[in-house]
This record gives sequence, C-alpha cells and structure tokens, in this order.
Amino acid sequence: MLRFCFVILISIPYILLYIGKSVYIEHHPKRYTEKDRYHIAVSCIRIMQRHGRIHTKAYGTEHLPATGGYVMFANHQGKYDALGIMTSHQKPCTVGIHERRSHLPIADQFITLIQGTRLDKSTARTQVKGILNVISEVAEGRRYIIFPEGGYYHNRNKVHEFSPGSFQCAIKSKSPIVPVALIDSYKPFELNSLRSVTTQVHFLPPIYYEEYKDMSTKEVAVLTRKKIVDAIEHAQKAN
Repeated sequence: MLRFCFVILISIPYILLYIGKSVYIEHHPKRYTEKDRYHIAVSCIRIMQRHGRIHTKAYGTEHLPATGGYVMFANHQGKYDALGIMTSHQKPCTVGIHERRSHLPIADQFITLIQGTRLDKSTARTQVKGILNVISEVAEGRRYIIFPEGGYYHNRNKVHEFSPGSFQCAIKSKSPIVPVALIDSYKPFELNSLRSVTTQVHFLPPIYYEEYKDMSTKEVAVLTRKKIVDAIEHAQKAN
C-alpha cells in the first residue's frame, strides 16, 4: 500500500492531465479510436511503473491469437493485475470489472477511457446485461480481461477456485480462451516497500472453442485454472 500512495502522490500532475484528457475524449468520442484510447492508457501505466520502480516481464505473447476477439482469464492478486497485462499486451484490450470498484477515484476515468464493461451484480438482470455486453463485444472482435476468482484476497501466488459463470462470455461468443498466469502481481501495491519489484505475465496457449464446446462451464473453469496453476508452479521451480 505504501508504494500505491507514493505513486499517486508523485504522479499528481500526470493524473490531473490524464483525467482531463479522459474527460475530453468522453465528450469527443468520435475523434479517438480504440487504439488511440489504449495508447493513452498504457502511456499512463508506464509513467506509474517508472515512478513506482515496477517492472513487468511478459512471456508467451506469441500464443495470443493474431485476429478476432478473445477473452483472457487471469488469476487475481491485486490492483496491479490488469495494468500489468495491458502493458504486456500490444493490441488494445479492455476489462470487465465489478460496478462498485469501477467508480473509485482514477479507476472510474480509466475504465471509461478503455471502454471497459462495468458488471453490476446487484441483481440477476443487471448482471446478465453486463455479461451480454461482453459477449457482444468479443464476438465483434474486442479482447477482454476477466478475473474469474471474483476478487483478490491477499492470496499472493495462490489461485482460488474460478467461478464457472465467468466463462459464459467466452462460451456464448464461441471465442478463444487465453489463460493468463500472473506471478508476484500483488507486490507493487500490497507490500509496504518502495524497493524495485518485478512481476510476471504468462500468456498461455489458447483454448479454442472446438476444444471446449462439449464441456460444461464448470469443466472449462477447472481446466483453465489448472493450466494457470501449472504455469505458476513451473515458473517458480524454474527460478
């Protein structure tokens, strides 16, 4: 948490500029493409990484599908997770996030900038509406980051069970599932230290629709989680 507060304080001029830019883009949406928005978002993240002495190593980018939409399902460790994935992912992508968390200061403008989907889980109707939006956008070619654990619990590199319902957006859009293994992603904002930290993002080989179309959502969730857990264990043994 110490680093998070430090980064916010030292980056105030950039944050104000970024918020102003986000507001301008929101009022002139036709002037900015998805690629433009993504470039601005990633530039902001890189400033934060530099100020916070955060380094992220990416592995397996060659596994990412060259065309079409897909959903990246990643283990969830903390506030830095989506940021680490985005700076490791060359093409524009966005995120599905809990409605309540999406309206926190700075996060609100960020989600608006990258045109993420706010998932309102207060009622079954609003939850389905959010999922349908993700399904529609993935089918049209957008790339999404989803955290199927539903939240993070100071679990560090331990992976909790995945919610089968999270996989509906991939199954219904018949899109590739890209498992993403995050290692030490909790360190940037969870440790009370300003020492340099390094996180890892591992993009694993996609699970294509033809491979999982006859599986239940629970089986898909178990399979994806196993691939992530195995990748984390393999990487830790290698180090």
